[in-house]
Amino acid sequence: MQQTVDVVGAGLAGSECALQLADRGVRVRLHEQRPVRMSPAHHTDRFAELVCSNSLKSTKPETAAGVLKWELDTMGCHLLSIARDCSVPAGGALAVDRERFSSAVTEAVSSHPLVDVIHEEVTQIPDGPAVIAAGPLCSDALFQAISKAVGEGSMSFFDAAAPIVSAESIDRSIAFSQSRYEENAAGDYLNCPMERDEYDAFMDALLSAERVISRDFEQADLFCACQPIEEVARTGHDSIRFGALKPVGLTDPRTGRRPWAAVQLRAENARRTAYNLVGFQTNLTWPEQRRVFRMIPGLAEADYLRYGVMHRNSFVDSPHALDATFAIPGTQVRLAGQITGTEGYVEAIASGLLAALNTYAELADLPYPELPQTGALGSLVAYATNPATVGYQPMHVNFGLVPPLEDAPRRKDDRRRRMAERARADMASFVGERRDLFPIAGQESVS
Repeated sequence: MQQTVDVVGAGLAGSECALQLADRGVRVRLHEQRPVRMSPAHHTDRFAELVCSNSLKSTKPETAAGVLKWELDTMGCHLLSIARDCSVPAGGALAVDRERFSSAVTEAVSSHPLVDVIHEEVTQIPDGPAVIAAGPLCSDALFQAISKAVGEGSMSFFDAAAPIVSAESIDRSIAFSQSRYEENAAGDYLNCPMERDEYDAFMDALLSAERVISRDFEQADLFCACQPIEEVARTGHDSIRFGALKPVGLTDPRTGRRPWAAVQLRAENARRTAYNLVGFQTNLTWPEQRRVFRMIPGLAEADYLRYGVMHRNSFVDSPHALDATFAIPGTQVRLAGQITGTEGYVEAIASGLLAALNTYAELADLPYPELPQTGALGSLVAYATNPATVGYQPMHVNFGLVPPLEDAPRRKDDRRRRMAERARADMASFVGERRDLFPIAGQESVS
């Protein structure tokens, strides 16, 4: 195919999109603004850099996140395969060594003979065919151009990242290795247990700590899956003890009983030299992070490799601003990734893959793909492109978007298993029927 497509942004969506188009014989010009212009959240110039967490969520086949991974495998996803090669232990979740992952994606994209990488800031919408996968932190100039093209239907929300501490600074006489309910006997997480008085003192300090953005947030300003730990704490004294600090399934080896609360730490890399404070996205100032988080038992001497940060994420009102293929109406320009409001790492990868399929179908004069709405990705796409959607907000894949089962079982676990089975069967049929779109897919899927 003697066509060239401009892809703007080498994040998760842009990298997957570029590889998928190139695999189908389409030449790609991949535009990445880093290192010419850095974003508030990125730290390197590598592709697909993960800025919030290193977890790609559950791999369990009966979960929506697990179904999405199965669907992507079936469609021949590149980045998910790379993620598994760069994985670190995380119980029933897929977590990656961030540096290895971004380096591997950068190498895969840069070495593809049909991908030309251009390091520059794009400030205007390309003529097309093009895919804009610049992410929610794209430059102000580009986002203004997008807003002008789609109308003033753009919105924004605050997102946050958790701090990372050095492994050697964690007090292992207090922090213990264990997964909840011993799902993995090796214990993929470190746990910092809290007694009741320690938890109460920590809550008092957390709620009174100085924040970077001092105004009180409205609930609509915060993306629910990445709310700062201090904002969750404001909803009730025990709110984080039943959330990120829940102690269920854990036994403190020092006492032989369940702690009052527990902070979990997840390895950032395969060498386990750095740990992420799970659920500790924060808006506290850096000095306050040092002061307050060192009150956590086991972290009194914590050495911070990266402090938590908060930044504004922008997205467009996709159901009303874009067409059913996420294209700006009347153009050959599509949006992909979190800028469309499909929130989550794997969702961003999936969005990039779908953008490649829609663009390829248009170039090859093929019917656009119509994903089964019974699946994880298809139901998310249906939500994000339905003009009847009111009050559009960023959304992860979840079974609440999936059409209900006929004769649904009463037990939730049985319903989810049936939904997952239906989703896998329908996606397998879809890929089998659309060999014109999937010349490289159809291999045995990873279950």
